[in-house]
Amino acid sequence: MSTALAMLAAVLLDRLLGEPRRGHPLVAFGRMAGWIEQHLYADRRMHGLLAWSLAVVTCVVLLAVMQRHAPAWLAWCMAVIVLYAALGLRSLGEHAQPVAHALAAGELDEARKAVGRMVSRNTAPLDAGQVAAAAMESVLENGNDAVFGALFWFAILGAPGALLYRLANTLDAMWGYRTPRYERFGWAAARIDDVLNFMPARLTAFTYALCGHFEGAMRCWHTQAPQWDSPNAGPVMAAGAGALRVRLGGAAPYDGVWEARPELGEGATPDADAIHRALQLLQRGVVLWLAIAGLLGLAVQGGMHA
Repeated sequence: MSTALAMLAAVLLDRLLGEPRRGHPLVAFGRMAGWIEQHLYADRRMHGLLAWSLAVVTCVVLLAVMQRHAPAWLAWCMAVIVLYAALGLRSLGEHAQPVAHALAAGELDEARKAVGRMVSRNTAPLDAGQVAAAAMESVLENGNDAVFGALFWFAILGAPGALLYRLANTLDAMWGYRTPRYERFGWAAARIDDVLNFMPARLTAFTYALCGHFEGAMRCWHTQAPQWDSPNAGPVMAAGAGALRVRLGGAAPYDGVWEARPELGEGATPDADAIHRALQLLQRGVVLWLAIAGLLGLAVQGGMHA
């Protein structure tokens, strides 16, 4: 039951405080990873794996040792703080809502600027529907990366699991690119992130289905997700789009070139209201996960006292 309570406490902290404005631990980790890359970089997979291990395993083992030797109440508090730092639920809303508000007010240029803070593509040539789609794709995909993935690994391995997942996700964002510099060095970061996300991504997709239009979500998941490049983002975004009955994906501009992408979902072109509905879908999913965690905790506790 302590795991479920810790999950609830961390989600409430995220809702009340949001991400730390100063001294975010992931920023410090990013600097450390940059230092490791600077000193260990070589165009070889083994060097990338060594750098990944030095950055992630060291932190995870240190946390596990600290928790093991701390009093139970302190270990629980540490777990709550680590999970809180790994979550980004409120942050997703803080980034997506300005896009929706600008679109609703007819301020397309402002909406483009706001969505540019969420995605890596060029936003200047996007029309209103494409701006809304970009924001929704970010919300749905990061629902897995910044929320459900962290909750899953916390439930499985406690605070070390949540830390392992979040740091691996961070290194994938830093090193997991298919560029000449990172094709080999970043291979381990990209593959490990894929492995750690395999189960959470599918649970996230199923959560979207349960909390939205179930038949549409499952249909889009099974027919459209295999066409997407990412084995984990595909199920998440296809199911999310189907659950919300909107169309996402399609061509998008990167580095001045429009790249073809498969279409996801079905139904209407997204708008400001659809962005709000995506955030609500994510919030309903979190409530569902917390309820399930609480029920499982009560069941285990009841079994121990039987």
